[in-house]
Amino acid sequence: MSTTSSTSTTSTLVHHPRTGLLRISAAGLLWGTTGVVVQLLHQATTLSPVGIGFYRLAIAALVLLPFRRPRAVLAALRTAPLGLLATGIGLGAYQALYFVAVTLGGVSIATVVSLGLAPVVLAAWETARARTWPDGTTTATVIAGVLGLSLITVSTGQPMDGAPHPGLGLVAAIACGLCYAASTVVSRQQAQRIDAMTLTTIATGIGALALAPLALLGGLTAVTVPLRPGSLLMLIYLGIVTTALAYALFYAGLRTTAGSTAAILTLLEPLAAALFAVLLLGEALPLPALIGGTFLLFAIVIPYLKPIHAAN
Repeated sequence: MSTTSSTSTTSTLVHHPRTGLLRISAAGLLWGTTGVVVQLLHQATTLSPVGIGFYRLAIAALVLLPFRRPRAVLAALRTAPLGLLATGIGLGAYQALYFVAVTLGGVSIATVVSLGLAPVVLAAWETARARTWPDGTTTATVIAGVLGLSLITVSTGQPMDGAPHPGLGLVAAIACGLCYAASTVVSRQQAQRIDAMTLTTIATGIGALALAPLALLGGLTAVTVPLRPGSLLMLIYLGIVTTALAYALFYAGLRTTAGSTAAILTLLEPLAAALFAVLLLGEALPLPALIGGTFLLFAIVIPYLKPIHAAN
């Protein structure tokens, strides 16, 4: 095989739409391990959720930076400074809003609204841009995804009745979902012109800087890490695996995957989180969660079965 032919084949493989689906699905699975690790960190440290979010992003940026050439980072920042700033702030903002929603309204309402709203908003945005109605498959996929998410989250999460401010929690969850959707649109635009590793490095660095003041507002104990090997290893895992690697996969997948499809595929996160909680923490998985998992699997599998082309 000639060099030209080999290069063409490699390029086709790297940018094939189904490769993008696999990358985003892998990111969702990695994010699904976050809940178990964060729960163990809460038990072992005094870190606040926002403090954990800050360390995740900061560690990811510090780990990735030595592998990026300074010229490449600076060139990317010169190419799209506002877009990259919005991507990084969005990355930090929807994490912070999710934690606020959980604190005020409980896990269930925060997860269902924030994660469930994003694919609906993105599907509406994409159909409005295309000036057409969504096809039946897209509609069925979004409905199945949101229904499955609702069943699996409500049956395994904390009840909303015990939430201190459910109304404010709902507002924060809606803001989180809208921010997640907007961040996906903006980051997808950046992913078309900046390689995934450079984009992840810049986004996590900006996101960490955006979360730092919020983490410090919680007090020094909320951001101080006890120097125990177990706690440090868990933070490193969150930073390297669930942030640096997962977001690099997510941004690479966005090159060829529509935002609404990406949001559906990342619903693997709550499904994987529920399964990991059963396997690692011994939690029970009630019947509604099993039914919800079936709906989620249906929604996630559909994009792989559709005839697809690279999204523009």
